Amino acid sequence: MNDLVLSAAHVLVADLDSPELDDADTHHLARVLRLRVGEVVTATDGVGAWRTCRWTGAGIDPVGAIERVAAPRPETAVAFALVKGDRLDWIVQKLTELGIDRMVPLRTDHAVVRWDAEREQTQVARLGRIAREAALQSRRVWFPLIDPVTAALEFLGRPGVARADFGGADLDDLPGTTVIAVGPEGGWSQAERGVPGPIVGLGSTVLRAETAAIAAGVLLTDRRRRGR
Repeated sequence: MNDLVLSAAHVLVADLDSPELDDADTHHLARVLRLRVGEVVTATDGVGAWRTCRWTGAGIDPVGAIERVAAPRPETAVAFALVKGDRLDWIVQKLTELGIDRMVPLRTDHAVVRWDAEREQTQVARLGRIAREAALQSRRVWFPLIDPVTAALEFLGRPGVARADFGGADLDDLPGTTVIAVGPEGGWSQAERGVPGPIVGLGSTVLRAETAAIAAGVLLTDRRRRGR
C-alpha cells in the first residue's frame, strides 16, 4: 500500500490491464503537477482494484501487479439536506476524504434550496465529479456513490437509518445504524420528526448543516475502524 499512499498522483482508468490516461489527466500530470519521468503514479478502476505505474512523460506504464482491495464493511452513508452555495460541494468533498461510501442529498421541508427535476440531475452529476476528484486526491480505490435527491419523509424510515437530532443516542448504542441523516439548519419538520426510527446525537452544541454532515461521517467511519 506504500505506493498508493506515497504516489505522486492517483488516476482513474477504464482498463487496469492497459491503463491509458485521458487528455485532461495527461495535461494535469504533465503541466500542473509537472511530474518527472519515472515518478510513481497509481491507477485505479474506482471499484477496488489498483496498480503501480510509472510516468513516461506522455502517459503511464504499469510496473506492478493489479491489487484488489475488499469493499469496506459495513457500508456507511450520510444523507444531508440541500444547502446553499459551495457548502454542498464541501460536504461531498470532505465525506469522500473521510471514506464514506454513499451520500444521499435530501429534499427536506425546511431547506431553503429547492431544485426542479432537471436541475437535480445536473447537480447530482456535478457532485459526482467532485466526489471523483476528492477520491483521487485521498487515494481511494473504492469511489463513493451519490444517490439521486430523495425526499426525507421517504428516506428516514428505511432500515439502518438514524436521524441526527438533539437528545439522540450515542452511535455505539445503535448497532444497526449504518446511515446518519442530517437535516437543514432550519431543523427537521414535525412530519419528518414523526417518522419512526432511531435518533443519534452529534454533540451538545448547535452545528451548521455542513458541520453536522462531517460530524456524522467521522462517527460512522471511526466506528467502522474500531469494529463496533
